[in-house]
Amino acid sequence: MKATFLFLSGVGFQEILLIGLFILVFFGAKKIPEFMKGLGKGVREFKDSVKDVKKDIEDSAKLDDGK
Repeated sequence: MKATFLFLSGVGFQEILLIGLFILVFFGAKKIPEFMKGLGKGVREFKDSVKDVKKDIEDSAKLDDGK
């Protein structure tokens, strides 16, 4: 959650509105749900990958402690 706030710390309401309008014009109203769905899927896969790597590192550390 902190990373999101860190990313958005320098972005005001006007900038977010401008980005939203640009996306609406660039992609069109019909493409936005597909774009957001793909973006959500990508974020979910990234988070799952981070969890897997973290778990592998923790498991490896536990095996090294058991020697």
